[in-house]
Amino acid sequence: MLMQMSHQEVVPGTIVVTLSGKVMMGAESEQISNLVEEMLGQGKRRIVFDLAGVSSIDSTGIGRFISSYNRIAAAGGQMYMAGAVGHVFQSFHVSLLDRVFRFYPSVEEACKG
Repeated sequence: MLMQMSHQEVVPGTIVVTLSGKVMMGAESEQISNLVEEMLGQGKRRIVFDLAGVSSIDSTGIGRFISSYNRIAAAGGQMYMAGAVGHVFQSFHVSLLDRVFRFYPSVEEACKG
């Protein structure tokens, strides 16, 4: 299944981006960076990525999150990762990004983060 993405503002300034399917090289994953730019432009500074529905991720997909993290941090914001398990979490762990990004078991806990 190709990547699908939706987002909603759960409290003022906090956006939850829900992803599902495969976060891989291609136009679909470019949507992540585009959405982050759009949200930062609107003054949103807390972005939670809900990865519970992501079935697989490749190096390009991980790169989208690195790019997003750098943009969010440069804007004085915070990025949180929620619901990553199995292969998806291991992909971040192997590259030591679990020490850079804040991972939480659920969106609710990430929003409290």
